[in-house]
Amino acid sequence: MLSPEQIRARYAEVQAKVGPEVTVVAATKYVALADMAALIDAGVTTVGENRAQDLEAKHAEYGDAFRWHFIGHLQSNKVKVVNRICTLVHSLDSESAARRLEVPALVQVNLAGELSKAGIEPGEIGRFLEHDVRGLSTMPPAATAPDQSRAWFAGLRELAREHGLADLSMGTTQDFGVAAEEGATYVRVGSILFHD
Repeated sequence: MLSPEQIRARYAEVQAKVGPEVTVVAATKYVALADMAALIDAGVTTVGENRAQDLEAKHAEYGDAFRWHFIGHLQSNKVKVVNRICTLVHSLDSESAARRLEVPALVQVNLAGELSKAGIEPGEIGRFLEHDVRGLSTMPPAATAPDQSRAWFAGLRELAREHGLADLSMGTTQDFGVAAEEGATYVRVGSILFHD
């Protein structure tokens, strides 16, 4: 794990690359509970957790030091924890979770139809719009170069436009710059902030 000063510099680099209108979400799946303190010192404001149990433990320790987002697969039985702690869910893909959710969400769309990935098919988006849905998210297929994700990001932007949705969560450490160019309002980055 890098020092707070190094994290601060990396965080500023990412923010400069995506522009001020994009929220940089620090993905903290692999950040240990004790190491979260370095993120506070580094000026990180928004973190994304993948697992409800880690979210609960980290929030118990650090409370309102961050805005907490949920970025992992959301199971219905974990919604109660997310409702209590999070301000946004990036990964809504089940109607049973949508019915229980009390915080705004982005619907995760599996644009490439990959069996290994969560998310709904594009044609199912309309079913979620009666809930507090602010936008869409996606994880494109693995790529060797950032530009290979561009078509997927552009496709998600068009889907959001068709449904009148403003927010797009797309782009990770590998391709966040391209995601921002294609209209991302949130990028989720982890390893670029924390590791050499």
